[in-house]
Order: sequence, then C-alpha cells, then structure tokens
Amino acid sequence: MKSFVSYFLLLILIFSLALGDSNTSTEKLPKEFRLNGTATQDAFGSSKNKALHSTVRLTRNDKLIAMGAIISPEGHILTKASSCVGAREATLSGGEKFKLRVKKRNEALDLALYQMISDRNDFKPVNWNDNNASKDVSWILSAYTELREIRIGITSGKHREIGREGGVMGVMLGTENKLGIHITEVIPHAAADKAGVQVGDVIQKIDGRSVKKRDQVVSIVGKKDPGDVVMMQAIRKENEKNFRITLGHRSVTFDLFNRNMQMSGPVSKRKDNFPLILQHDLPLPKEAMGGPIFDLNGDCIGINIARVDRVTCYTLPSKIVYPVVKDFLSQ
Repeated sequence: MKSFVSYFLLLILIFSLALGDSNTSTEKLPKEFRLNGTATQDAFGSSKNKALHSTVRLTRNDKLIAMGAIISPEGHILTKASSCVGAREATLSGGEKFKLRVKKRNEALDLALYQMISDRNDFKPVNWNDNNASKDVSWILSAYTELREIRIGITSGKHREIGREGGVMGVMLGTENKLGIHITEVIPHAAADKAGVQVGDVIQKIDGRSVKKRDQVVSIVGKKDPGDVVMMQAIRKENEKNFRITLGHRSVTFDLFNRNMQMSGPVSKRKDNFPLILQHDLPLPKEAMGGPIFDLNGDCIGINIARVDRVTCYTLPSKIVYPVVKDFLSQ
C-alpha cells in the first residue's frame, strides 16, 4: 500500500511538471493587443485623436494637478475647480505649453474656466453632444494623463443626483457630563487631528455656542460644508484649549478605515453635492479629473468631476455642463 501511494504521488509530480512546462512555453498575448493596448486604442479611430487634441494637462510647479477640456478656439479651458487651484501652465498633446489665467468659477458644480495666454485662435475645442449621456450603458473614452493614450470603458450605474455630505471634524464622541462631551477617538490625518485635538479632550463650545449633548455637536458641524472652519473650545487636563478646525469630507475621513478605499489609492477631495452624474469605470487617477469624456463619435458628453474609488468615477453630463459653458463664454 505504501509503495502504491508513493507511485501515485510521483505520477502527480510528473503531471504537475508537465503542466508547468506547457504553461511556460505558451506565448503571451503581445502588449499591443491587450486591454488599452495600441491596437485596441487605434480601433477607436478619429475619436481617439479628438479626445487627445481637445484635452490639456494642467500643472503647478511642473506637477500634474488636473486635466481640462478646451472649449473654444481661443483657448478657454473648463476643468475641476477644487483640483486646479494654483494651476500655472497648460500642456497640449503635441507638447506645446501655455501660461494660464483664471476667468470664472462655479462653486456649485466645482467647475472653473481658465484661458491659455496666447494670440492663437485655432485651438481644437470639444464638440458637445448629450445623446449618449442619456443612455444607461454606452462605450466611452477619455484621454489619459500624458496625452499619448486613451482609456476605454463603459458607463455604469444609474444617472443620479449625488447629495451633500456635510463637513466633519473626524472625531468619535463619548460620554456627556457637566463639563461637556468627551472625545474618545481622533482619526489620524483628519481635520481635528491636524488642528491638534487629542483623545480625552472635552468639548465645551462650538463656534461660541455651549454644547452639552453629542447631538448638538453633530447638528452644528453637520450644517457646514467641507472646507468651512469651526472654532472649538475644549478642556484638556483642566486647561482651556481653543482649536481652529478646517472641516474635511465625510467619505474621505471615514474611508481611511475602509479596505476598499485603501486599495483604491488617492480619490478626489470633493465627490459630493452634484445635481446629476454619469458614472463610469475608466481607470483614471484623481489627477485626470477635470478632463472631458467622449462617446464613440468623439463628441464630448461630460466632464470628469470625481474619482470615487478604484472602479468608480463621476462625470458631470453635458446637459449640466454645457449651459455653464455658454454662460462662461458669453461673459
């Protein structure tokens, strides 16, 4: 019996080695034919060129911070406002670089209008089309960050409104007593942590208002938006402390503990409070937000507005964006 088992194990070993040799000798699919390879991209023909030629890189101190859509022959650029703060230079797909000046902002939609400083009037703007944006599923494409390639995917999820999140300090509230509300946890790198708040601090006032209940703190802070400032008075070991806290985004703050977000990499700071979004799965980094998205005809159907996680990006569809563009350019 023992010899039979040994013989059987030997057969398994030989069979495994044979499979290994077979796998090793299998020719790999050439890179140009893989997902987002050159052959795949070239299949999209002129749409690829339209996407590359009407998209720009926006940089600050030679570092990419956002992408943008050329929206006029005179070099006006539409982009994501919260990402492009301090943008100094725009780079075209051909390598030409132009200094920038900011023209307008629409804080409600997180959009900004820039213009390339140039005497040219032959820049290649996007062509707007809303037909594809109303479909539940459709092929889409977008220029990648270096403006040498495109990324291809499909729209996914229902077109919908993304509600307001409200700002957060990034603390866990504990017991209530006559002194105030105890802080039991401070989330690392969140707003309160950056302001110097510590576990054990006892909150007494928020924006000058005395608070005795957790709900009072939640109510006052929740009415403010990410980026707003709250003043917090607290007691630490019988000493009064005052903190100036710039509120963070709820999803960014608490997703620090979310496994999916840890795998996703950096996401957009603002990814909420939009009247309508088109969701897609293009593998784009947060620095690619602000750039245009296109249908198979090369028509612009929206502006990438937020990287939510590794498989989700939000786009403001052209039915929302184009009226803003017309208003910007008319002024």
